[in-house]
Amino acid sequence: MDILDVRELCLSLPQSEETTPFDETTLVYKVAGKMFLLADMTDGRAVNVKCDPDHVIALRERYAEVTPGWHMNKRHWNTVDMAGDLPEPLIREWILDSYRLVVNSLPRAKRETLLRLLEEDKT
Repeated sequence: MDILDVRELCLSLPQSEETTPFDETTLVYKVAGKMFLLADMTDGRAVNVKCDPDHVIALRERYAEVTPGWHMNKRHWNTVDMAGDLPEPLIREWILDSYRLVVNSLPRAKRETLLRLLEEDKT
């Protein structure tokens, strides 16, 4: 999976937006104004994804390509090196999990709408 695949997936998610609030090379993907993924366009080999705090350590211990979120809250974010041996479906799953974590933190009406749209996109 490369940065263009990541971009395509992120922008396909309901009400996702691509921003560059930090500098012109750091892509930030948001839903309802909240970040769910960061990526450096110049490097393109790694992404930061939000992760359930109950799972961050287990993923880091299991996969060498997963490290504490670079420049992020280490309790909630992981950096995923996409240049390693991780299967693409696993990276996609983590991106979707990150999106869902953010959506699940939204007010109920907004959350239900976005989750319904996400499920409709799967069919």
